[in-house]
Amino acid sequence: MPRLGVNWGFMKFQAPRGTNDVLPSEAMQWRQIERAFEHVMGGMGYGEIRTPMFEEIELFRRSSGETSEVVSKQMYDFHDKGDRHLALKPEGTAPAIRAYLEHSLAQPGQITRLWYFTPIFRYERPQKGRYRQAHQAGIELIGSSSPAADVEVIEAAVRFYEAIGLKDLTVLLNSIGRAEARIKYCQLILDKLSSWLPGQPLESQQRAEKNPLRLLDSKDPSIQAELVGLPSIFESLEPESLAHYRKVERLLERAGISYVQDPTIVRGLDYYNDTVFEIQSSALGAQSSLCGGGRYDGLIQQLGGPTTPAVGFGAGLERARIAREAAGFPLEELSVDVFVAGEPLTESETEAWVRLLRQSGLSATYDFDLRDLKRQLKMADRARATFVILVGPEEISTGVFKIKTMAESRQDEIPREQVVSWLQSRRPRAET
Repeated sequence: MPRLGVNWGFMKFQAPRGTNDVLPSEAMQWRQIERAFEHVMGGMGYGEIRTPMFEEIELFRRSSGETSEVVSKQMYDFHDKGDRHLALKPEGTAPAIRAYLEHSLAQPGQITRLWYFTPIFRYERPQKGRYRQAHQAGIELIGSSSPAADVEVIEAAVRFYEAIGLKDLTVLLNSIGRAEARIKYCQLILDKLSSWLPGQPLESQQRAEKNPLRLLDSKDPSIQAELVGLPSIFESLEPESLAHYRKVERLLERAGISYVQDPTIVRGLDYYNDTVFEIQSSALGAQSSLCGGGRYDGLIQQLGGPTTPAVGFGAGLERARIAREAAGFPLEELSVDVFVAGEPLTESETEAWVRLLRQSGLSATYDFDLRDLKRQLKMADRARATFVILVGPEEISTGVFKIKTMAESRQDEIPREQVVSWLQSRRPRAET
């Protein structure tokens, strides 16, 4: 139900809790981040995929796991008019893999590389950079079990954050092994908590027993205190998983990417195996995570496809924007290249100049009411126009137009046929 206020006797609607409006000045920064992501991923051979905003709920139950927080507590789900049980997507990987299978994107012996932007929806307590409707960018590398594939995905994430100006990055790396190792290690966790767990609420007991691994990255200090002295998961890893992890380490070092081994990184979804990672930024303070991902070799089979190795990551775009701003990249203000100042007598010529400038790739605007020049100059200033071109009877008669450069309070007189090229050569910003 919308939050309502009273404004001059009328209902005042606000954005639902946990959602944000992106205003024009903010949208410019969003576009910078999105363009950087597309540029980095396109340069590494990834192609864009777009999937629907909602999917059958079973897709997420099967992929994320019934016991995950995402499925058990956070999904927005509903029955449509045909009584189909659907869910707004809480993450981007499962829909991308569903599309990969549905449209037979796999080619024998070939690797498929996909990237995406998507809104995601999770019912959780809103906090800085975490919202009920958020936006995720991600990549999926499908078809290779090589440790080099893990490293490519990690490097892609690092290069993206570097491309938007972030330097204080920490890669946290772990391996959660394969099924046998996880079963063995989960039992060690339950044994360690055997005297503590019975005193916890029934729901907490059931969740812990279904997936004890999730307790490792719990922020609850009482759980962390109980887990002190627990052996590292590396003591339970299969030889193949340990060898895979060590090769990932060597390849990261070869790529010049520093990392920290962190056994508490397990990720929140059931489909991960072997390599898992997070990238953090100190610019975000306590809530430092920028993105996370890892290998999910069993997911495609879970969703009805053949056994196919895959690895990927998902990045919160809100988190990237906040980190970038904290690192000293302020919001750009919306501006316009040219304000066309006319008179009522030159209305048609004023409109023609606006159209010509826009068709020439310049951003241009004007005052529909063609008020006095003083007010039009104030409008140009509020629009942060770089230039003002004066379109009056004298300019039309002589074919020479006065152009004011607002930041320098300078006025130049330019012949009609040179106006467009003169403006194009002097505008200080690239097209957006």
